[in-house]
Amino acid sequence: MTDSTALQERYERSLLGVFGRPLAVLDHGRGAEVWDVDGKHYLDLLGGIAVNALGHGHPAVLGALTEQAAQLAHVSNFFTTRPQVELAERLLEIAGAPTGSKVFFTNSGTEAVEAAIKLSRRTGRRRIVALEGAFHGRTMGALALTHKPAYREPFAPLLEEVVHVAFGDLEELAAAVDDTVAAVVLEPIQGEAGVRPLDTAYLQAARELTTAHGSLLVVDEIQTGIGRTGAWFAHQGSGIVPDAITVAKGLGGGFPVGALLTLGERAAGLLQPGQHGTTFGGNPLGAAVGLAVLETIEREGLLDHVRRTGEWLAGEVTALRHPLVRKVRGEGLLLAIQLTEPRAGDVAARALEAGFIVNPVCPDAIRLAPPLIITQQQLETFVAALPVLLDTTPSEETA
Repeated sequence: MTDSTALQERYERSLLGVFGRPLAVLDHGRGAEVWDVDGKHYLDLLGGIAVNALGHGHPAVLGALTEQAAQLAHVSNFFTTRPQVELAERLLEIAGAPTGSKVFFTNSGTEAVEAAIKLSRRTGRRRIVALEGAFHGRTMGALALTHKPAYREPFAPLLEEVVHVAFGDLEELAAAVDDTVAAVVLEPIQGEAGVRPLDTAYLQAARELTTAHGSLLVVDEIQTGIGRTGAWFAHQGSGIVPDAITVAKGLGGGFPVGALLTLGERAAGLLQPGQHGTTFGGNPLGAAVGLAVLETIEREGLLDHVRRTGEWLAGEVTALRHPLVRKVRGEGLLLAIQLTEPRAGDVAARALEAGFIVNPVCPDAIRLAPPLIITQQQLETFVAALPVLLDTTPSEETA
């Protein structure tokens, strides 16, 4: 029995089975590469699902963790610290936030969404509009905005007065948004639905509709933010300024950090003292790491690198003209290889055997969200292997 097999069996005996049996037992990593406990090497093309922005073992993250832990790791929210204030200021800066904007720190994306839901309730309204295919988290409030029935139905009834409209359908959105709507919540690119981007016209129309009806526009950038698409935030290319942004994942580069950004005086003034809180959100350790991640992305020119590398990768996969590849969609280093048949599980399994970590996010789509520091040379090894990975024999489950 290998070390991996033994540890997987121990996992199944000791942890709740909500994730199923782990695919492997990872031991250590460096950059965009990881190794399991048996010594097998993998190229990490998922990055902890868009979390490990700087890869594994980046010196900036390690330095921030060790230096801040030696100085001050946690204080209650009766106090603040320099890293907390500086990270809030930096987030507002990269968001292009108007005067009066504020930040609330959380530990995760779903907590940021919960804060956004409470923010929307402070408008005096209750109705929230979300999109079909949306994923906003699994806590009870966030789950009401998430669309997938398999996630929702075991925990019904959820928050009332949440309506889901068809993805990208402007007529449905316009019909749903009226003066009773507290907020429209959307992802610029739906990651869990298969990396489906909303176009600029839709984002601009959502902004216009919410403004006209006095509703909040909340943009969920948990997966798409912090440079993932080649911009600090994916919605920025559309020219809109939302009322709130939820962020997490890549912000901590592997350390749990999240935030709700409230843009403008109206949104920032909705939650009053005592109406929301957190024990660990904004702790100095997480804030120091978040600052290090943002500083490194800027210093190393990673936004430009992500744009160029993502365009190159999408072009190379498309140029293969493989019959199983329908198209490549997404932006920057959040991409999906859409397949002509529902064989994503088979392709991902063969990729793992070959030493590539990818994600069969949908039956017909392979999601790629590697560390932002991944090199073109590393990606070339994946592109070279891809034709063989795609030539799978359908398994009994997908046949």
